[in-house]
Amino acid sequence: MKHIHSVRRGFSLMELLVVIAIITILAGLTIAVLSQANQTSGAHRARGEIAALETALEAYKTENGDYPRCNNTDTLDASRNDSTNSVVISGGVPSLSGSASMTLYVNLSGDKTRLGTKNPNERVYFTFKSNMLYPRVPAGETRSSPIQAVIDPFRNVYGYSTRGSSVAAVSNTSTTTSFGYNPTFDLWSTVGSDSTSAWVTNW
Repeated sequence: MKHIHSVRRGFSLMELLVVIAIITILAGLTIAVLSQANQTSGAHRARGEIAALETALEAYKTENGDYPRCNNTDTLDASRNDSTNSVVISGGVPSLSGSASMTLYVNLSGDKTRLGTKNPNERVYFTFKSNMLYPRVPAGETRSSPIQAVIDPFRNVYGYSTRGSSVAAVSNTSTTTSFGYNPTFDLWSTVGSDSTSAWVTNW
């Protein structure tokens, strides 16, 4: 009686290459979809944070007669997208946008020391979440270095400008885009993009 032995054939090189190519394509598509979802989610969060900050800024003005401002908030121009107004954190916080966002933080949070502790004598207009502050401090740890900037979901500094308001106050004329977008204040997130059309803004 003859025994029939089945021949066991392995995958050919071509079959392995086809499988690897298919896996690579699927992985690329998955990463692209997840990246787009993260971008969309971050933009939604930025819109919510900007809306909440707007409300806090209006409450601050009602009680103090003006929006929080300093020389840098009067200098930072939302209508210009150049190296002077760069808001991307890359090895440090840009001085102009970082200082402007600190004016926003200190006045709305009541934290004059920038160490995450509110002065009991200061009014709180907005409670900043830990993920909005740079550098971040892990949960349960105490902040040892001062807060340097208010950041958006993409780890960029939130842009905050009172340039339009300051020009209007000095010239008593309507502002133009060369002085910002609003005669009050401009508040924006670059959403990790150099294109101003992709930004999340209050204008």
